[in-house]
Amino acid sequence: MVRFKSRYLLCEVCVENRSSLLLLEEKAIYHAVKAAVARAHGDYGAALLVLSHAVKYVNAHTGIVLIRCRKSHYRVVWSALPFISFLENRGQKVQCFLNCLHVGAERDEVRRAVLSCSLGKEKDVEEEEMEDDWEDE
Repeated sequence: MVRFKSRYLLCEVCVENRSSLLLLEEKAIYHAVKAAVARAHGDYGAALLVLSHAVKYVNAHTGIVLIRCRKSHYRVVWSALPFISFLENRGQKVQCFLNCLHVGAERDEVRRAVLSCSLGKEKDVEEEEMEDDWEDE
């Protein structure tokens, strides 16, 4: 069996109105990243994402997003993030941009980065969610 190495991009969704973060869903972020890569890198970039692009974690309260992609293609995704200017979900467009906070591959390293971005009183809930997400893989 072949093991594919992945990179995780920890991003923060920056919006003017924090209440619009509640509209965040994995599907909306997935399609926004896919469209941005297609605009920035054309058919080649879009084809690279078909292989193993996924949104692994979304926190609608803090605006933290974890995007997984292959190790050899993470720079393509990373370079397309500035081209995301809005997220469309449930028929509404939310003006935003994605700020990449951390790029990593090791589970503990990424987990610490996610928890350092979380709100203080929500850390226990965040830790439980992250444990469940990692066990599912």
